[in-house]
Amino acid sequence: MTTPLQIWVEEQAKLTKPDKVYWCDGSEEEAHRLIEIGMKEESIAGTPIFRELNQKTFPNSYYHRSHPTDVARTEHLTFVCHPDKETAGPNNNWMDPDEAKEKMRGISDGCMRGKTMYVLPYMMGHPQSPYAKACVQLTDVSYVAISMRIMTRMTRDVIDKIGSREDFVKGLHSVGDFDPNKRFIMHFPEENFVWSVGSGYGGNALLGKKCFSLRIASYLGLREGWLAEHMVIMGIQDPRGDTTYITAALPSACGKTNLAMLESALPGYKVWTIGDDIAWLNIGADGRLWAINPETGFFGVAPGTSMKTNPNMMRTLKKGTFYPTLFTNTALNTDTNEPWWEGMDGAEPKNLVDWQGNKWDSSMGTKAAQPNSRFTASTSQCPALSPEFNNPKGVPISAIIFGGKRTQVKPLVVEGSSWQNSVFLGARMGSETTAAAIHQEDVVRRDPMAMLPFCGYNMADYFGHWFNIGKRLKRPPKIFSINWFRTDDKGNYIWPGFGENIRVLKWIVDRAHNKVGAKETPIGLMPHLKDLDLSGLSIKKENLEKLFGLDVKGWQREAEDIKVFFEKFGDRMPKEIWEEFYKMKAKLGGS
Repeated sequence: MTTPLQIWVEEQAKLTKPDKVYWCDGSEEEAHRLIEIGMKEESIAGTPIFRELNQKTFPNSYYHRSHPTDVARTEHLTFVCHPDKETAGPNNNWMDPDEAKEKMRGISDGCMRGKTMYVLPYMMGHPQSPYAKACVQLTDVSYVAISMRIMTRMTRDVIDKIGSREDFVKGLHSVGDFDPNKRFIMHFPEENFVWSVGSGYGGNALLGKKCFSLRIASYLGLREGWLAEHMVIMGIQDPRGDTTYITAALPSACGKTNLAMLESALPGYKVWTIGDDIAWLNIGADGRLWAINPETGFFGVAPGTSMKTNPNMMRTLKKGTFYPTLFTNTALNTDTNEPWWEGMDGAEPKNLVDWQGNKWDSSMGTKAAQPNSRFTASTSQCPALSPEFNNPKGVPISAIIFGGKRTQVKPLVVEGSSWQNSVFLGARMGSETTAAAIHQEDVVRRDPMAMLPFCGYNMADYFGHWFNIGKRLKRPPKIFSINWFRTDDKGNYIWPGFGENIRVLKWIVDRAHNKVGAKETPIGLMPHLKDLDLSGLSIKKENLEKLFGLDVKGWQREAEDIKVFFEKFGDRMPKEIWEEFYKMKAKLGGS
């Protein structure tokens, strides 16, 4: 009997016209075979798809170089195709589903000619978890097949799990000819379908990642009563051995992966890693919020990663297991055949080629590694991986953190005074951009819950969904805002960050368990300094005042900026958001 899955694969093959169709089983033998094929196949970048790296220092590791025009997520070419524009909201690019499909059929016709179509059956989440989803992606490049095996639970068992069902998550991907004019990532939330052509870059090509686990899953969560979030999941173990689980949402370049794998500077405290990017949050039978990480890998930015900033990630990258580790668009040390990037430990090597294969040294004034160069590594290699990682139920969440990069105004840590106030705290989030983002330094980009690029529907409805989740929780987690990035008058960071962040996490855990008090301010609850362990730190009194002070004029300006952002959502914005906004404004003395 022909199944809906088989029929769908045949239909896509008829459109894309591959030379052959190969159904992956996710085995170690298959991975080795695909890598060997990739080491012989030339990519469009003019080099083999995979290059073997130094197997002594980076066991089971391989290098990949992407097309020079294809190095990052392309938000302007990413569309959410609901039947009506209002459901997509001002936070998304929208295209009518019929128009989008007609466009994509034209681009995809024959796009796999001369190639192999790989059928990738995978689970997002543990197969035994009630929260897991069965998915299938089609792709025409072995780099994506290998990456998806690292990032997801890819097995032939998923095909049996889907059986005769038609509601599995579908993804169709082809690199095409890498023409930027024919590059689109289309999401069809009503159909659980993602269609991506023209890009081989992670977020555009590994469709289980941002495309499904956030954009499609967030809309699934709206319909089914759960949350798909751009969040770290971690456990904080205290000196008595008790572990408290938290999630944290931070935009790109704000230290999310470093936080997830933090090596504590406080004796007796340990951080356990469950995930560094995605959290699916469901209400358990006990009325608490429970989190699972639907992924099984790390897809992280390489530049800036070192033994100082993230020692556990460096150990992860050098561990080597039966899952390969991939490095994409880093530089290469040609003397040692090792990946290299800016911010890596040690002196700059003498003989380097940059991410495009050209001889390089720092006097050239360019970057050797592409600023968005990546590593892809299995979570199984992480030395701090939580024993609860494979628990199908997930872990109970006692605290949620929202963070961003703000050099001024925003304090080190603030707690929401209620669930309603806390949702507002997340909704007002903003982070300073870099020149690479919008050609302007230090501009605050509003990024509620770090979900602005990833929410698969109108963000006003998303805020309403958060309020509805809160009403159903018997034991809601406390919610906090953090900011590691305040600077002094000379532009230097005041807070030491990295492993010292455990001091703030300790206070958050103590608050979650009602062990310490907090003081009320117009923007939320803040620590009494006596409850924050600052022992051994040398921070000047005036700088401490900046970390924990309230810049009233700065917050009055902040309120005006927040209002402009909220007004974009018109009448759909929940009244609770405006109630909290005007309460805050009144407390700040604004009219």
